[in-house]
Amino acid sequence: MADPSSYRPKPGQIPDSPGVYKFRDEHRRVIYVGKAKSLRQRLANYFQPLTSLHPRTATMVTTAASVEWTVVATEVEALQLEYSWIKEFDPRFNVKYRDDKSYPYLAVTMNEEFPRVQVMRGAKKKGVRYFGPYGHAWAIRETVDLMLRVFPVRTCSAGVFKRSAQIGRPCLLGYIGKCAAPCVGRVTPEEHRELAEGFCDFMAGRTGAYLRRIEQQMMAAAEDMEYERAARLRDDIEALKKALEKNAIVFNDATDADLIAVAEDELEAAVQIFHVRGGRVRGQRGWVTDKVEAVDTAGLVEHALQQLYGEETGDSVPKEVLVPALPEDAEAVSGWLASRRGSGVSLRIPQRGDKKDLMVTVARNAQQALALHKTKRASDLTTRSRALEEIAAALELDSAPLRIECFDISHLQGDDVVASMVVFEDGLARKSEYRRFQIKGRVGDTQIWHGEGQDDVRSIHEVISRRFRRYLAEKARTGEWVEDEGQDGGEAPGQEAGAVSGEVSALQEEDGRPKRFAYPPQLLVVDGGQPQVAAAKRALDELGIDDIAVCGLAKRLEEVWVPEEDDPVVLPRSSEGLYLLQRVRDEAHRFAITYQRAKRTKRFKAGPLDAVPGLGDTRKHALIKHFGSVKKLRSATIDEICEVPGIGRKTAETLAAALAEAAPAAPAVNTATGEIIEEDDGGTP
Repeated sequence: MADPSSYRPKPGQIPDSPGVYKFRDEHRRVIYVGKAKSLRQRLANYFQPLTSLHPRTATMVTTAASVEWTVVATEVEALQLEYSWIKEFDPRFNVKYRDDKSYPYLAVTMNEEFPRVQVMRGAKKKGVRYFGPYGHAWAIRETVDLMLRVFPVRTCSAGVFKRSAQIGRPCLLGYIGKCAAPCVGRVTPEEHRELAEGFCDFMAGRTGAYLRRIEQQMMAAAEDMEYERAARLRDDIEALKKALEKNAIVFNDATDADLIAVAEDELEAAVQIFHVRGGRVRGQRGWVTDKVEAVDTAGLVEHALQQLYGEETGDSVPKEVLVPALPEDAEAVSGWLASRRGSGVSLRIPQRGDKKDLMVTVARNAQQALALHKTKRASDLTTRSRALEEIAAALELDSAPLRIECFDISHLQGDDVVASMVVFEDGLARKSEYRRFQIKGRVGDTQIWHGEGQDDVRSIHEVISRRFRRYLAEKARTGEWVEDEGQDGGEAPGQEAGAVSGEVSALQEEDGRPKRFAYPPQLLVVDGGQPQVAAAKRALDELGIDDIAVCGLAKRLEEVWVPEEDDPVVLPRSSEGLYLLQRVRDEAHRFAITYQRAKRTKRFKAGPLDAVPGLGDTRKHALIKHFGSVKKLRSATIDEICEVPGIGRKTAETLAAALAEAAPAAPAVNTATGEIIEEDDGGTP
């Protein structure tokens, strides 16, 4: 525990201007980020006597070992920088809202030639129009099914669309009138885009004028005695009205607003958001957080606004945001929201009328969400605590293993050998710190084996050596990596193994980031029995690490093995500790086999373009798009290849030589007819 006076800045060092500050612990990890109108006044509050500080604030300042700050020009810039740093460093003492579920959105891919309507979750993509979020995916599908009668927009995947275009027949939706069938040319791309834009306009709340226009068309068709067309338009109107009925009307006018309510106690807080568009509730979502910092309702609202709109731009930020309490600097927050939207945003507390009544409903939902969360967590927390205590007792540990790391090896008959590392903290998976490794048969510059064939024991030794060499390098705090990430470290999910990121060198001096190997576990688990445990222990001994417990969980009888013991530790089948170890082991196995299958699939799909040095995915896509297939590319001249954007003459010559040397694959044959199928695709652009 540090004494705050040991790192308190000298009087006069702190500027009296807006800025953002960071507290770091003894390992240089960022543990808290904050902003202030006056850095001098705000930071002085943290260095009062500990007895006068809030208990959570006192815990933070005694955990910290240093403080630093960055001066900005305006309070809006401070708000933006604070949000960026919280997202970047994931400080442990900052409020971080957790979604209680992954909310589905109704999305229209306007960035495609033929826009597609579908259900989407996760991060939003550029060029895609989103509506929602919805509570359930089935609610989206019911709405879409009704809307497709009037707006027959494409809903099929790229594969189905391409297949229908090849055979010249639309899918079932095309035959029953719920798709305009652009795949077979029934409508032009322009006509299909108009349908998609009409769909988006209707979902955005511009419904009254559209319904009136259809009603006029229906009356005109009836007067012209086109009764079938009039009946079809009548049914279209009924379908649209039924779709509208699924969204509750809360305001008579076309109000666009988000209503945010907070329910809290001493330890936790729940936030509920209602998205109102066109006077109707179009979506609802909720978050829950631990109150790890001393924060009031206004502070919780500010954090919620940052998380809700930090990545949004344009119309995704509404004209009006209604909150239960205004942030400390409401004017700066309103300015920040306006900069995200591109026009003015009203941030206020509803005082009367329908908006205040709806805020009561939102607050009631927040209270129910907090109560439900506390009920679930009480049971879950008790179970996890008991599981960790049982593991500590069985393995004779000094304390419960709050951080557990598990390693597993995966391969297919000795090929594509990979390893996984999963992390559990407080009995819960911490997926941001998962790592995956390619087994190379070496540690650093030392070749220890050839890396071929099936040898889980040597693979375990290698991967643990690599992981903890990185830990020792971080612990030494030399400011430089001992080995690059592709060699003696693991790769984060989604990053190519063996590749050195171009950002690593630029970030070597910034060691406040959470996604490093600087956190040692209290317990290291390997998937396997006595040989694997012995290999893991030997790797730690070679590195001089003796304060990490090691065990292995064998699949056959679910026996727990510890080093230098001839007999396993047998936990009761009903033990929560055994169940937690099984979950950790199974998660490591899932993560490893997923990576191994992805590598195998990539290897099987490798084509002639993959053998060309210096040719990345972007230029592969450009080549295939330009020529249509590898077969046509192979017959192209160097001058024709140079016409492709991004392809220089030297690259074109290298490409032509590589394709000339590569023997073309044997032609595919239709086994039913004996017909030779022409090559129309190739490579993995």
